[in-house]
This record gives sequence, structure tokens and C-alpha cells, in this order.
Amino acid sequence: MQFIDLKSQYQALKPSINARIQAVLDHGQFIMGPEVAELEAKLAAYTGAKHCVTVASGTEALLIALMAEGIGPGHEVITTPFTFAATAETIVLAGAKPVFVDIKPGDCNIDPALIEAAITPATRAIMPVSLYGQVADMDEINAIAARHGLSVIEDAAQSFGATYKGRKSCNLSRIGATSFFPSKPLGCYGDGGALFTNDDALAQAMREIRVHGQSQRYLHTRVGVGGRMDTLQCAIVLGKLERFEWEIEERKRIGDRYAELIRASGAPVELLQVAPDRDCVWAQYTVKVANRPAVVEALKQQGIPTAVHYPCPLHRQPAYAQPDCPADRFPYSNGAADRVISLPMSADITESSQQLVVDSLARALAQE
Repeated sequence: MQFIDLKSQYQALKPSINARIQAVLDHGQFIMGPEVAELEAKLAAYTGAKHCVTVASGTEALLIALMAEGIGPGHEVITTPFTFAATAETIVLAGAKPVFVDIKPGDCNIDPALIEAAITPATRAIMPVSLYGQVADMDEINAIAARHGLSVIEDAAQSFGATYKGRKSCNLSRIGATSFFPSKPLGCYGDGGALFTNDDALAQAMREIRVHGQSQRYLHTRVGVGGRMDTLQCAIVLGKLERFEWEIEERKRIGDRYAELIRASGAPVELLQVAPDRDCVWAQYTVKVANRPAVVEALKQQGIPTAVHYPCPLHRQPAYAQPDCPADRFPYSNGAADRVISLPMSADITESSQQLVVDSLARALAQE
């Protein structure tokens, strides 16, 4: 069994993906070819955002967003410690300081009730992470930001395609940033990402930053990066868009079925909560268990692959630990890091495979 079944996805989309790749090989415009603008237009229409700017990766998307907002030395950005390193990494690379706020235990997203207390005169932005495919509490976060004159940058690397109160992830705040890493709900065959905004000036700044700060060729009006998404990767995402809506619906159905099977098994598994005003596209199908190392090993012996997203929160990572931020400050992030486990998940996983996963999980937990 594969943890993420990209092979079945490719077989279903092979004619379209191959044709898209061949078209790029034929016209030879490997950087900023016509597929780049085509993809940006389709992604903007999908999210409802006015502008989409494709970039080299999800990490680059976050960094470019921060640079476009003028965030740098002496500034602070509030975010969650329970996320992939790229969230804090980009804040540090921009020259600012990440300020961590704990998560809610039910969904593992940042707790908006704790954000306001973390705001200081140096705060410039809030960067919520829409973890595991479910959007954070964006209305509450946007309201806090509005009261304090802050920008909100949604790290939507795992939630492209998810909805929140009828609106799409990536079009819920001043800037949305996503990733097209192969394992994401919408992935390419390498690195890629995108930025979304409704602000014309901000979109122009992000477009310039991604090409070394150029407003036109060899005229550098700002400091930038080499952050373009290459044409081949845009072509692959265009091919995958053909059945993306179907995949999103399948991911939600499969997530619901996992929950039903786990409840029916009676296994001592804590499911993540999905709020009634939003959905989850399950970039990872993640649950919480006790004695995770033993469970992971037992599942491995039964041929079931697993992953842990994430085993060590950022405030305990050597690169991001802060003297004024003790390791025990964030109990829910610490607790989640000790207990989360992600199960095989993709739009093409079969019902029999799901049943096998849950039966194996129940057996593994029964051994404890």
C-alpha cells in the first residue's frame, strides 16, 4: 500500500498530462511560457481571487508575501508552532521574528483567542496555517488584524480546494499562499506554489519580486528573488485540474468514511474536529493515538505506511527556539506533536484499502 497514490492519479490523467508536457517541449518556452498565465487565470477563477501569481514553491510563496508587505528586521509575525518549518523559516529569512501562539486541540489550527495577547508594537502580520486541509478561523483572525492594522497571510499549503463559509481557501484574507508539492491536494511533479490577493498593488509587487524585483527586463525597482514556477510544472497542474473537483469531493468522502470506520471499530483514536461552517480536503488524514511509536511499528509490520505531521513543534526546534519562549509554553502543540499520526490518503484509495488500514490500526491499538 502506498501512503499517497500518485501512480493511480497519473494513470487516470496520463493523456492530458502527457499532452500538456509535450506542448511545452514543442514550443520550448520553459520559463514564463503561455501555460503560466493560463494556470494563473484558472486558479484565480477557481478561488474567486482577483489575482494569482505562480511561484517556485510554497515556501517561496510565503517569503514573497512577506517581502511584498515590507516585513523585515524589527518586525514580528504571529503564527503557530505546530506546522512545517517553512512557516517560521520564511519569517526569519525576511528578517522578522516569529511569535508563536498555541493551537486548538480539536483541529490543531491556531487558536484566535490567544492571538491578541501576543500582539506588540512590532507586530506586522498574522500567518495562520490551514493545517491538514482545514481552514483556520479566518473571520476571527481577520477581525483581530483589522483592529490592529495587521496583514493576514494564510499559509494554505495544505488546504487548496477547501471552503470556509462558502468561500475558497486562498481567498479569505489579504494574501493566500499555497503549495503544489506533489503530495498536496493539487500537486505538480516537482516544486511549485501560488499567491492570491485582491489588491492590485500587492499583486504587482509579488509579480516583480518573483523575477528578481524587475518591473521590466533589467529594471530592478525592488529587491526580489528567483521565484518563478517553471512552465512544465504549470502544465502538469493544468492537466490535473481536469479532475480536481472530483478529487476534492472524493477526499471529503474518504475522510468521512475513515471517521465512520474508526468509530465503528471502537479503537481508542481521537479524530480531528471539522467545524460545521467549513470542510477539510485532508491533505493528510491525521488522527491522534497514544503510544504512537508502538502503533507506527505495529502498522509497519502489517504493511501499512504512516507519517507524522509533525513530531516536534517549531518552538522546540534548535533553529527557532527562543530564550523567552520555554518549551512547555504551548501544551496543545506539544501534546499534538506526541500523538498525531497520518494514515494513507489520496483520492484514489479504495474502500477495501481503507478498511484494511482501520482494521490494522485497531489491532495495533489493541496490543497496547
